[in-house]
Amino acid sequence: MKTIQGAKYLWKLPETDNQRIANIASTYTISFPIAHTLLSRGYMDHDAIKSFLFSSLEKDVAHPSLLKDAQKAVDRIIYAIANKEPILVFGDYDVDGITSSALMMISLLPLSANVNFYLPHRVKDGYGLSTKVVERAARNGYKVIITVDNGITAFAPALKAKELSVDLIITDHHRQHAELPDAFAIVNPNQNDCSYPFKKLAGVGVAFKLLSLLYEQKGMELPAKVYELLLLGTVADVVPLLGENRFWVRHGLQYINTTESFSFKTLKQNGKVIRPVVSSLDIGFSIAPQINALGRLEDPRQGVKFLIGSDQDEVTQVGKVLFELNEARKEIERSIVAEVQQMIELEVVNVTDENVIIASSKNWPPGVIGLVASRLVGAYGKPTILFHETKSGMLKGSCRSIPEFNMFDALQASSEYIEQFGGHSQAAGLAIKKENLPHLKASLEKIVADTLTPEDLQQKLVVDAQGKLNDFTQKFMQDMRHLEPFGCDNKQPTFLVSDVVLVQKPKLLKDAHVKCSVFADGVIKPVIFFNRPELYTLLMEREGETFSLTANVQENHWNGRVNVELTGIDISFSQESA
Repeated sequence: MKTIQGAKYLWKLPETDNQRIANIASTYTISFPIAHTLLSRGYMDHDAIKSFLFSSLEKDVAHPSLLKDAQKAVDRIIYAIANKEPILVFGDYDVDGITSSALMMISLLPLSANVNFYLPHRVKDGYGLSTKVVERAARNGYKVIITVDNGITAFAPALKAKELSVDLIITDHHRQHAELPDAFAIVNPNQNDCSYPFKKLAGVGVAFKLLSLLYEQKGMELPAKVYELLLLGTVADVVPLLGENRFWVRHGLQYINTTESFSFKTLKQNGKVIRPVVSSLDIGFSIAPQINALGRLEDPRQGVKFLIGSDQDEVTQVGKVLFELNEARKEIERSIVAEVQQMIELEVVNVTDENVIIASSKNWPPGVIGLVASRLVGAYGKPTILFHETKSGMLKGSCRSIPEFNMFDALQASSEYIEQFGGHSQAAGLAIKKENLPHLKASLEKIVADTLTPEDLQQKLVVDAQGKLNDFTQKFMQDMRHLEPFGCDNKQPTFLVSDVVLVQKPKLLKDAHVKCSVFADGVIKPVIFFNRPELYTLLMEREGETFSLTANVQENHWNGRVNVELTGIDISFSQESA
């Protein structure tokens, strides 16, 4: 594979087969860089391209009865509704958990279910179902507890539920451990013996499938609002936007762009989303973080009421709170990033010789450290774990990883130092005793050293296609919409533009962002590099030289005008190497 060394990333260049690119471009009447992107991402023949470009219910969506225990769970819910048995929905405090809880409520209430919901407080209650919650539910007469987006590790609560004659239905999507809880029913495509073909559903997706089966057997249509909730939870939980997820996110985007609920409109206004058509990137970057802010900093139950949206005054009030909390969250996030960067500068955290970033503090809110860990992975290209130190001396952490390093497997291999953990390959949560932190660090460093190469640890940028400035037109933007929705495993394409020159001196904005205009092939385009202040110095030092850049391409809507602009990722004054 050919590469170029950029200022920050090693660029991995795509293979170029001009004949095949031309064939794809002409067959589908799309721009060459878009055709090249399809080819680079492995869509080579007509069937594969057609399957990717055109989602369908028949092709992409499996029947919910294929989920292990789904029918058993539906039968129990139907019995509970018929006999007026109280049902408790137990959720989680992130967007996936909040949307899952709201989806359950708006779907079960029309069936005359006697249903209520509970979401744990992140600090007071911690993650997941507890024996205390089961005991309280039993005392209050609940006969059924349905978990959403959690429960696959609820071993003690499952035993307590059985002891108290409460039927526990677990719906989850996280990976199972060696054993499963002894629950009445477990609906999770990631169970080892579940035959459901698509394994990458978010928690809200699993809840949606269960309710789809329930409504099908009732001979009824699900409330239309479920598609908005399914969209929000799926995008926010950063599950792959391929296969079934791709179908439902497309369906949800179509729904919210034609039928705008009051709660969604409020989120849109808060997030300053002014584009006429809302995209998955708008959801991920501007809308979902507001809902997350409730679960991270305040009572997440407000988020469920807000999303259900039955009371406009309440929606308006909670919308204001969401905006304020999200702004506060951004400020907290910035301060933690600054603290960790200071630790790195003082070499308290060694990013030169060590390969796992680990830091902890009593002052870091547990709801924000996962977001900061993601930013540090992006900045340094190393697996990162940040911990909130509790008053009892326990450390509660959030992990984020690089594609080459499976954090879930690494934590499993280091489990002797861990009290509890769960999650996925790239994102996980854990709790450890403070005295075990050095042992965990040593274990993870050894696993990295034994399993990864120096190249694995180098920050890389996969380039999808080459393009010229004169390719990036309104027609190009229309063609790129065929590739949407963008998100996990279907990222916004990265384009390589070679041999550009600066038109004028670059500008440094807010000491963080670099704005410039570049010229090539008779076209001038504005480019902005976010959070890359070091590029200002580099561009000033080599002013007048031609260089290559990697960028995303998007439309900028402002004052009624639409411009096609570049968001720069990296630059290089180097030449291609083999």
